[in-house]
Amino acid sequence: QIQFVESGGGMVQPGGSLRLSCVASGFTFSSTDMTWVRQAPGKAPEWVSTLNPDGDRPTYVDSVKGRFTISRDNTKNTLYLQMNTLQPEDTALYSCGRGPKWMVVSFSGNRGQGTQVTVSS
Repeated sequence: QIQFVESGGGMVQPGGSLRLSCVASGFTFSSTDMTWVRQAPGKAPEWVSTLNPDGDRPTYVDSVKGRFTISRDNTKNTLYLQMNTLQPEDTALYSCGRGPKWMVVSFSGNRGQGTQVTVSS
């Protein structure tokens, strides 16, 4: 059974930082692209970032480039998202999933329940 367990969300002030974690199980993590998506209330899921199995080719949506860093530890089946200089528009439920962005954005069953990030003063 494929599972994703996200953690690390919370409430921070603008300019603050958070580090999200996603522990995955039920598939060969080290051989799979992994993706973060986010969904704000009333909006469609938005792709945030994807990382290849070796961890050397990250891709990001333009709005987070230079502020967010995706990484992974294949020995722990864990995906990370370091988020710096957070802004109110980053407020959303963040979820991780297996595969490229289209696969994770399009299929809710291919991602976890998510962790809430709220950026507010």
